Amino acid sequence: MTYKNLFTVLFLLGCALAHAQNDTITLKELVIADTQLRDFSQTQSVQQLTDSVMARSGASLTALLLANTAVYFKENGPGMVSSPSFRGTSAQQTAVIWNGLNINSQLNGQTDFSTVNARDFNRVSVRAGGGSVVYGSSAIGGSIHLDNELLFKKRFDNEFRADYGSFDTYGLNYKVQAGTEKYSINVSASRNSSQNRFRYPGHTLYNDNGQYHNSSYNAAFGYKISAKNILRFYSTLFSGERHFSRTLAAPSKSLYDDVNARNLLEWTGLYGNFTSRVKAAWLHEFFRYYEDFSSPLHSFGGVNTFIGRYDAMYHFTPKMKLNAIADVTTNQGSGSSFGKPDRTTYSGALLWSHVVSNVVTYEAGIRKESGSAYSSPLLFSGGGKFTISPLYAVRVNGSRNFRAPTYNDLYWNGTGNPNLKPEISTQAELSNVFTKFGASLTITGYYIRFKDMLRWLPGTDGVWRPENVDKARSYGAESVFGYNKTIGSHTVSLAATYSYTISKKDGNPYQLMYVPKHRAVASVFYAYSKLSVYYRHLFTGRVYFTSDDSGPINAYNVSGAGAEYTFKVLKGCSLGAQVNNLYDEQYMNVASRPMPGRNYNMYMIFKF
Repeated sequence: MTYKNLFTVLFLLGCALAHAQNDTITLKELVIADTQLRDFSQTQSVQQLTDSVMARSGASLTALLLANTAVYFKENGPGMVSSPSFRGTSAQQTAVIWNGLNINSQLNGQTDFSTVNARDFNRVSVRAGGGSVVYGSSAIGGSIHLDNELLFKKRFDNEFRADYGSFDTYGLNYKVQAGTEKYSINVSASRNSSQNRFRYPGHTLYNDNGQYHNSSYNAAFGYKISAKNILRFYSTLFSGERHFSRTLAAPSKSLYDDVNARNLLEWTGLYGNFTSRVKAAWLHEFFRYYEDFSSPLHSFGGVNTFIGRYDAMYHFTPKMKLNAIADVTTNQGSGSSFGKPDRTTYSGALLWSHVVSNVVTYEAGIRKESGSAYSSPLLFSGGGKFTISPLYAVRVNGSRNFRAPTYNDLYWNGTGNPNLKPEISTQAELSNVFTKFGASLTITGYYIRFKDMLRWLPGTDGVWRPENVDKARSYGAESVFGYNKTIGSHTVSLAATYSYTISKKDGNPYQLMYVPKHRAVASVFYAYSKLSVYYRHLFTGRVYFTSDDSGPINAYNVSGAGAEYTFKVLKGCSLGAQVNNLYDEQYMNVASRPMPGRNYNMYMIFKF
């Protein structure tokens, strides 16, 4: 890569004027940028992954979510392109939110989860269901939230982790968290690489040309200017190089380089019941693709995104609040396939939350976007939570959401369509929440209706072009179970998710491509004193890679197990080992791309 380091310093001078109220809302020790996830998600399912769960998973965000959530992934292999799917929707209908900002690619409308290192974040949450009123484009099936928490108290914690696994796979991660009552720092750096050459189970071919390496840097800084003002800065950089591996049908010599940089500066003002947040952000994405890595010929593309946002929240009472958000986003693109188009989008949103009593909570919101490339309809959301008893609660939510056309859809040379409309979805869900004796079970039923879905179709001249053509529906149920119990030095944890999904285009009796009807994940964890062991199992039902169910990919079961020991003599040192694909299952989740058989990973963690 020619991009070894890419840092940008954003400067923003903003001011907000408000007069103090009688009731004061105090600043909590723990500060996160995504306050909407905390304050306006009471009527939907939000699953937060714990530090221990994150430590037992692989470095990539794919590995973490695949083993612990209902999110389905279409993965081309270890380190290759990885696309998520919520509730039968596509990767472009899944939003990834970094410290409150939507970071889906402006080029193809999605996030490649192999380019996100989960260990660079200390808070990962999964929000199921529509969220476009809060987070904008793509938040249709659900959203993944990556946050860096800032804790304003005296501390200094260091952690270093080293991994080594099968196929010459290496991983390094270092993080430090430090703070006082006025300062807070959260910094991490990671390096991952692999030769990634393994024999395809059941075949004589090898996963040739699959090597990769990447580096990532992540930082969050907070400073309390005064009791009423706090300044925060978030920055992350990912730089990677991947050789896209061969398939069963054909060899490959391709190479893909990419850089993603994100910076966010925020000034928060606390004025009694009124909270003001001024934000400025710069997001950068860039790629180069070589069909033959031995040739200098390549295609390229990149987008710079600038965001200015004002976020104001007013507490009428401690349990009744109104949040108004206004922002402007400018995209400046440049690429070998779409020239240098720019676009600017304006949006405004109002969010309302009211905890009426210990029994009833309700939320509502509206959002409107307009810009030079597209204009979305008025979006809305509303929901309620009803706590019937300490053992049982009901959540209900409905919303209208959208996905904006991408740079590739609008501007691709010779085929882009600047008149495309956003995809629109209307959806509803109902959740039953049961809690008893340290166990919780959430069962949710949902229905999603789509219109103006974007598809690339061949014209009469044989050239493929994007069009708003399809209507579709997705419906089903999902359940999330959790149990945790500690008795003395013994701790037992159980977790399980199951999803049933039907997703079809209107007039077509067949399931949409790469949407499994059934998917389940279960895990058990046991710890005694300094030793912990765990086992997890993943079942994915049959999917189809054709639109008429003529191309099936068989269902598969994949298990993993691991153990970790923390030494008494070497305080803060832990040694762990993992076995992936424990029973050496032969399986694929993308046609012609077998996944590896049984493989191993060892790691050591130092905390000091």
